[in-house]
Amino acid sequence: MVNILIGCTGSVASLKLPILLESIANDISGTQVRIKVCVTESARHFFDETSLPNDISIFKDSDEWNAWSTRGDPVLHIELAKWADVFIIAPLDANTLAKMANGLCDNLLTCVARAWEINKPLVFCPAMNTKMYQHPLTVQQIDLLKSWGYLEIPVIEKKLICGDTGPGAMAEVSSIVSYLRSIITEDK
Repeated sequence: MVNILIGCTGSVASLKLPILLESIANDISGTQVRIKVCVTESARHFFDETSLPNDISIFKDSDEWNAWSTRGDPVLHIELAKWADVFIIAPLDANTLAKMANGLCDNLLTCVARAWEINKPLVFCPAMNTKMYQHPLTVQQIDLLKSWGYLEIPVIEKKLICGDTGPGAMAEVSSIVSYLRSIITEDK
């Protein structure tokens, strides 16, 4: 059994979360997987939680505080980091990329990332407007994450939802699932 935690941030590519969940369930054959999802508040604007499978737990910022009331209670971001074998952030928007690269942890997802054990795979799929992607900070922040051993599935170039054309779109779901499958197979 492989536990996969999927993180979604405030990129419009979060629209693809239902497709990503379905593809993982259908396309990773030969391996039983359990999936949980951790979303930022901004990510929640791009999909309808009722459209996601009922058997998948979705965690948001408020869940962190609902689960904890006194010393000794479980801390959700620590529990999620312990539970997951693989953490995949798809999409990783420019804001959360910057937070992770600078060690900020002001929401559930970034707290999980900060508590993540470096020896376990953390895969990230950047997704942002071309102008944001081409900013000099972006390559520095991506390189920093990669220097920690995090695994990047690079952006692709296409016409973005905003109408601009260029690099910055999240990798295709099929590419993400194929990469995830290779990590899971490698760890067996």
